[in-house]
Amino acid sequence: MGFELPIGSDPVSIRKRIEAMEHLLERSLVIPGTKFPIGLDAIIGLVPIIGDLVAAAMGAYIVWEAKNLGLPKWKLWRMAGNIAIDGAIGAVPLVGDAFDVVYRSNTKNLRIVRKHLDKHHPHTMVIDQ
Repeated sequence: MGFELPIGSDPVSIRKRIEAMEHLLERSLVIPGTKFPIGLDAIIGLVPIIGDLVAAAMGAYIVWEAKNLGLPKWKLWRMAGNIAIDGAIGAVPLVGDAFDVVYRSNTKNLRIVRKHLDKHHPHTMVIDQ
């Protein structure tokens, strides 16, 4: 997947930016010798405290874009909760690093955004190949 980052404020452009950020944070690399994808969230989370704060800030970008799409506040709070859980548990040494790889808060948030877009802006749907 290439990163296409359109600058528009239309739902299609916002969807592409959110999908690109989720890919970067959760699935941009593969662990050598496996087919298991990881992303920057897991890697920068290895740096105590600061790494988790940076990963949370990058995840918050997805919530900000979701706000621009007009998602209801309860969905935005749910998304923020996913990031808070990821950040709080991710800050615990070792256990948190493993949790970062498995929990994937940004993927959960992308699912929330996609569900909203598929219902309210069906023209943004992308058929995966």
